[in-house]
Amino acid sequence: MTKNAIVLGAGIVGVSTAIHLQRRGRQVTLVDRKDPGNETSFGNAGLIQREGVAPYGFPQQLGLLLRYALNNRIDAHYHLRTLPSQLAFLARYWWNSNARRHALITRAYAPLIENSIAEHKDLIEAAHAEALIRRDGWMKIFRTEAKRDQALAEAALWQSEFGVEYDGLTSADIARMEPDMTGDFAGGIRWRDPWSVLDPHALTSAYRGYFESLGGRFVTGDAASLGQFGSGWKIMTGEGPLEADDAVIALGPWAALATRRLGYSLSLGVKRGYHMHYAAKENAVLNNWMLDAERGYLLAPMRRGIRLTTGAEFATLDAPKTPVQLDRAEVVARAIFPLGDRLDPEPWMGARPCTPDMMPIIGKAPRHQGLWFAFGHAHHGLTLGPVTGRVLAELITGETPFIDIAAYSPQRFNP
Repeated sequence: MTKNAIVLGAGIVGVSTAIHLQRRGRQVTLVDRKDPGNETSFGNAGLIQREGVAPYGFPQQLGLLLRYALNNRIDAHYHLRTLPSQLAFLARYWWNSNARRHALITRAYAPLIENSIAEHKDLIEAAHAEALIRRDGWMKIFRTEAKRDQALAEAALWQSEFGVEYDGLTSADIARMEPDMTGDFAGGIRWRDPWSVLDPHALTSAYRGYFESLGGRFVTGDAASLGQFGSGWKIMTGEGPLEADDAVIALGPWAALATRRLGYSLSLGVKRGYHMHYAAKENAVLNNWMLDAERGYLLAPMRRGIRLTTGAEFATLDAPKTPVQLDRAEVVARAIFPLGDRLDPEPWMGARPCTPDMMPIIGKAPRHQGLWFAFGHAHHGLTLGPVTGRVLAELITGETPFIDIAAYSPQRFNP
């Protein structure tokens, strides 16, 4: 008898999980309140970050923390009134970011990143989505020699330990690669391995189409209605009640609410981020995905225009938009590249689901049969969607996951 599964959340992680379960003989229904890819997966920087073996840590230097406290930067912003409710999360995030802990976490995290390109390649080809992909890496540029040299030393270490490939860039290299960009840059790095996505929403939609071609289906529904029903699970959808043997919670930043209703207290925070698309003036061309590393914003040449994305905003999930980082970044970006008019009616905002140890939560719920978690991917949701979907589907169907996922177990928050 075919077993049924519900996957709650139709972002890149949920859609990828649904595909891998459907491939393994489960009859899968993907459930979300919106069409697939319309929340966090819609607005990312469009990078499949094979080089991203080290998750983003919390600053450790006192001087840098004091500069962040001024709350006038592009790469980070916070809502003062919400800080008290976030202090426990931030304190654990800071502690896990010390040099010793961060090195251990990086080694545990790396297997997911190392398989990110291969697992996306599988789904890209199956979904016939090759036209959405570029395979020529991306670049970081630096304004000071000290930051450039520090980044090059770190890149050499990652190359040695994790096989990440890169090229060091001189200021002349940057000028040659980006002739329409101006600025006094000390140099940079071009990461060779990553792939970039010309339209992240279109990629998730292509994966959704492939999932449906396998016999899976998508329905709208309310995650708040999920509950146990006999030996399985039940949820209310736009087509009526839906029952299944297994349920996967892949709700990104909303996973904390869904799991809390079921009695779990998982340490999950959010880092909000913004983007805006721009035209280019006078036929200027941006050739590469480009991070202005010491200012903390990224420019990406996407189908909709040049997408400017910001760093992290620490605020509650439901707080009103405060796109001050975007406004600050736009001023700096216009000084180095001839951006034209804004193309979106208003800034887009999304929320990255984050854990204090910087690793996602992937695995069986500790206290329920047939309940599974897949969320907490922070800045690497797009990167890690397919590899997460594969390892979780393998676990659910009784296979041995092809990489060790013990470090990502929900059990670490419920000892």
